[in-house]
Amino acid sequence: MSEIQPRFRTIDGLSIRYAESAPGKPDALLLSPWPESLYAYDATWSQLAEHAHLVAVDLPGFGHSELREELLSPSAMGGFIVRIADEFGLTNPHVVGPDIGTSASLFAAAAHPDRFRSIVIGSGGSSVPVNLGSPLHEWVHDEDLAPYRVLGPKDIVNVAMRGIQGYELPDVVRQDYLAAYQGQRFVEQMAYVRAYPAELPVLSELLKDITTPVQLIAGKLDAFVPVANAEYLHERLPNSRLDVVDVGHFTWEEDADSFARIVTEWWRAN
Repeated sequence: MSEIQPRFRTIDGLSIRYAESAPGKPDALLLSPWPESLYAYDATWSQLAEHAHLVAVDLPGFGHSELREELLSPSAMGGFIVRIADEFGLTNPHVVGPDIGTSASLFAAAAHPDRFRSIVIGSGGSSVPVNLGSPLHEWVHDEDLAPYRVLGPKDIVNVAMRGIQGYELPDVVRQDYLAAYQGQRFVEQMAYVRAYPAELPVLSELLKDITTPVQLIAGKLDAFVPVANAEYLHERLPNSRLDVVDVGHFTWEEDADSFARIVTEWWRAN
């Protein structure tokens, strides 16, 4: 049985799903990757919870949280991350935001320099020009979304889950991922990554002024988001560290022990 026990809270009029560990210090806000959910932290939850009070959330429009169209861009989502931290009373939390949380967390840190104790990101599109592998490249650039509208939600999620190497998803996690993407939800979420060509150049100009400590974790074998994205950030962020793990895209599941070790060592140092 998973240690993650989801609940819901209304934030800015949206129903947001979250899970929380026992109280403690420091605080850590964990953001769901796409197309997964907060259960992406199932493999690392117990290790991370030994070192921090965890609040994991499905970002609005993702996982099982309610969607609001105007939040489906990295810059807008960055603003909502701050709102989430405020709602939970997290005054100076670490943020862990792999995948889509990468760009949103950086936008948040740029706008609120002292709001977060540190950030752990990676496996998310961030370089300029946009550098993505298949099928993410097509999801960002295809002009016609009609082919995606006719796919069943399970088809999309199963494509992603087949990309997880060397880790067998527990049934509760697999079923949660599948349940999160019913109807046209996946196609609606594509607006977030389709904002990359417009928003990543804006973010690039902000990187040099982000003072929040940033830990980057990238998969050496990531076919969806090449490691060059993390290298791009590492070269431009003034206070960053990069660890490349010998796995694919889903570093938090494919090598959960390394992911948890890197995160908790980073927390202790910051």
